[in-house]
Amino acid sequence: MIPKECKRLAEVDFPIALVGNHSLAEKTRRSGTPHQLHLWWSWKPLAACRAMLLGLLLPDPCDLQCPVDFKSKAREILPKVQGGVGPEDKDLRKALLKFIGDFANWDLSSNQTYLEVGRGLVKAAHPEETPLVVDPFAGGGSIPLEALRLGCETFASDLNPVACLILKVKLNDIPLHHDDLDNRIYEAAEHVKRAVVRQLSELYPTDSDNGRPIAYIWSRTVHCEAPNCGAEIPMKGSFWLCKKANRKRALRYIIENVGATHGGRPEEGQAQRPAPTKTIRFEIFEPKSESEVPAGTVTRAKATCLCCGTVLSPERVRAQLVMQRGGANVIFDNKGKRIGGARLLAVVTVKSGHQGRHYRLPTAEDYEAVWKSQKLLEYFTMQELPNGLKPIPNEPLPPIGTLGFRVQRYGMLEWGDLFTKRQTLVLSMLASNICEISDLSIRELLALAISKLAERNNALCNWMLDVECPGHLFTQQVLPPSWEFAEAVPLGDSSGSFDLVIKHTVSSALACILGNSQRGDVHLCDARELGLPDESCKVFFTDPPYYDSIPYSDLSDFFFIWLKRTLPKTHPILCDPFDTRNVLTPKVQELVQDEAKTVNGRPKDKLFWQKGMTKTFIEARRVLHSEGVGCVVFAHKTTEGWEALLEGMTKGGWVITSSWPITTERVARVRARDSAALAASIHILCRPRTDDAPVGDWGEVLRELPKRVGDWMERLQSEGIRGADLVFACIGPALEIYSRYSKVVDAEEREIPLGGDPEASEPHRKGFLAYVWEVVGRTALEQVLGTAEAKARNSTAGALEEDARLTALFLWTLQSTNGNKQNGSIGVSPVEDEDEEDTGKDAGATKKKQGYSLIFDVVRRFAQPLGIHLPEWEGRIIETEKGVVRLLSVKERTKQLFGEESISVAGIRIEEQARRDPQMKFDFAITSERGAPPKIKGHHKRKEKGLPAETAAKAGTTTLDRVHAAMLLQASGQTNALRALLKAEQDRGPEFLRLANALSALYPKDGEEKRLLDAMLLAIPR
Repeated sequence: MIPKECKRLAEVDFPIALVGNHSLAEKTRRSGTPHQLHLWWSWKPLAACRAMLLGLLLPDPCDLQCPVDFKSKAREILPKVQGGVGPEDKDLRKALLKFIGDFANWDLSSNQTYLEVGRGLVKAAHPEETPLVVDPFAGGGSIPLEALRLGCETFASDLNPVACLILKVKLNDIPLHHDDLDNRIYEAAEHVKRAVVRQLSELYPTDSDNGRPIAYIWSRTVHCEAPNCGAEIPMKGSFWLCKKANRKRALRYIIENVGATHGGRPEEGQAQRPAPTKTIRFEIFEPKSESEVPAGTVTRAKATCLCCGTVLSPERVRAQLVMQRGGANVIFDNKGKRIGGARLLAVVTVKSGHQGRHYRLPTAEDYEAVWKSQKLLEYFTMQELPNGLKPIPNEPLPPIGTLGFRVQRYGMLEWGDLFTKRQTLVLSMLASNICEISDLSIRELLALAISKLAERNNALCNWMLDVECPGHLFTQQVLPPSWEFAEAVPLGDSSGSFDLVIKHTVSSALACILGNSQRGDVHLCDARELGLPDESCKVFFTDPPYYDSIPYSDLSDFFFIWLKRTLPKTHPILCDPFDTRNVLTPKVQELVQDEAKTVNGRPKDKLFWQKGMTKTFIEARRVLHSEGVGCVVFAHKTTEGWEALLEGMTKGGWVITSSWPITTERVARVRARDSAALAASIHILCRPRTDDAPVGDWGEVLRELPKRVGDWMERLQSEGIRGADLVFACIGPALEIYSRYSKVVDAEEREIPLGGDPEASEPHRKGFLAYVWEVVGRTALEQVLGTAEAKARNSTAGALEEDARLTALFLWTLQSTNGNKQNGSIGVSPVEDEDEEDTGKDAGATKKKQGYSLIFDVVRRFAQPLGIHLPEWEGRIIETEKGVVRLLSVKERTKQLFGEESISVAGIRIEEQARRDPQMKFDFAITSERGAPPKIKGHHKRKEKGLPAETAAKAGTTTLDRVHAAMLLQASGQTNALRALLKAEQDRGPEFLRLANALSALYPKDGEEKRLLDAMLLAIPR
């Protein structure tokens, strides 16, 4: 048994770079890992969980309390996978860390020798009793799955029934059937598919030339409301069909006159509209260039009529789609003729003996198949599924305002509205046939397969131009509407088909088998009430909900509605144990901040989340053995989210001992490209705080903080950790100083809280974390600009101005971990100028702004204690909108620095001024000689353009202004003017060159601004 005083290996050292690399490699695998069994949001790589579990379970050989028997056994086991271990304890520590890093490799995760060594080490560390690992937010099951791999017992629980079914299948069903799992799934799936094909094969007819459809590309439609027009507008963000280099295909339209009568009844719920005088016909062609492809019809939720050019407002677009219940279905007259609703634009086929996909225009037979499916669904709806439920998911969508949901404003009010009627029919028929399977374990596996199939068979999936297949619905953790969608053929064998889903299910299911039949303990319960005995587990390891990031329960209802229709009505996951009237997943108890929901009349706000987490950590402290250790994974993008979590941990009675940032998120993922997201998940190691913990002295804590943070930053930087990942990873050592005490008080016995008002001056109001962010910011500025800037609260002699400090700190925070080109850490990507109405997935609809972005909360936390006044730089070097601060690009500052005159004219003026006065002062256009706003053309519009007059009237140019001006002169080829400016700056002092070199080291390597800056630096006279 490991003595309580003995530190675990992960508390002293950890191979973070190697484990991070293996984690990212695992994320890129497209199949053959347990995570492909079924989607769960924010799943953590098995590599990181396996490595961290070993670090938590194994003692540090260099600790005086480390059991001698463990060291002896470890020296005996490790040579099986690496060379001999040196005689010193530090040699053994090094060998153990090497094994942890190597075993994180997915290719070695099922290697029998590595498995024996890993389990042998755990057994040697815990010889008396197999350790129990508890994860109360188990989600997709990464942590409990790896606990089983290492020979531990595991308690995996979640409040969400979808997560619980995934856990049950991974941890129970698959190990139970490990001998013949693949054959049994294939056999059952084939039986189900044959039954459905017999009934529904005519819904996907083949072509006369034997072409077999694999996808249908649809667009929702609205009608032009201009007088004397009334033409149908197919809502399409882009008319491209395929962008492959050797097979470019697109649609182009032809406007045709029509007769005077409308023909057919009006759309449901709408009055008779004037008969359209023109209509649109499409043809498929091979474009030679982008310019040949017509522009899309929808931008920022505004629809443009192709016939008359009238633009429908977002309000009118919504109103028309509301009348169509989202617009995904075709509206037919009584004879089966299309008169409105969704419009089929193209059919994608494959042909025997022909390579690649082929595209054709829709035919009457295609619409006839859709009409038949609607009639069949009407008949099928009158029946019940074998478990007593209705075939069509009629459960309500969450209310407007729920995190991540924006489809309700377009008429989609029930979950069934997210599917076409043909999709609903096929999914329901598959579910009905799965209900006939008697083996519950196989039935649960196939239930997950149908649930997964629905994620590619709904009316919100895009057609992916580069790979020519329907995309996934949940490319982000949101559910936005889509103007166009691709309908897969689920009874075929291409992307989005039942066959492929089953194939991936089998391969990922086999990856869950760990070489034995050991099974985990799975429970649907609240993390605040686990029902375990006191001190029953050795490791508490969990990845809790990230504050307000993901609405798990609402999103998972998408899957739950199909699981309900596939499993027995009495199945445990189908019953909300907290509310028997609830027909969807539990919402009230879920620990997610979502103020659209209320609990006991109060919104689920920050306080709700924090109190819930506090209760969770109190419960975790109760079930953890006195010799145990805990680890909490967190990766929220705001300091507010971090403060809420840490408040819950410290109030829950935990001491934070360390924190390791492990790179678990791919920078290329959608969230990293389009919004603020961390590249690393911070693993916070902790232990229960003793009941007799002393009271801490604030003065001593504050004195110890800078050195602890500085040493930790140096350690992490040596592992390639950068930017925001580094910022949040400093929380561990900082909180160790604070959380080891029962409380921290100042000289007047006033308690210093963890969080507070960062703008307050008194520590007991400001809170400890404000000092942590300040120390991190100062340490960063010392590294990039020097000591003077880090200490300057106001402009002082020898220190650069506020804007230089702000820019340097901004760019430092945006640096990427492990040298990634594009930083996923807190929004390095170009900011989207996104209007609230632009909720569709239309390609190219959002205009990208230049520059880089950070969450305002993060910028404010760093700027205020460092004497940087953000309002004074608004519109000059930053722009704040919707809680995000954007650092303006250098090119955006051209008019600020040079006024309305062109750079070439400004360059001539600079040359002439330099000839008259070599010691000239360059103020450019920011101020006149008297400090008033310059008189430039269009000045009355200055505030409107984002440069307030009071900012423009601020004192003359700063060092940063002059560096940016030099970069712009370099960009425009004004060589003589640039030389004059650089010569004057050299005569002025060293600040210009010091700042330019610092920024060169901070700008992204492949960015335009770094290229300009480096070229400008080469022009400086030596």
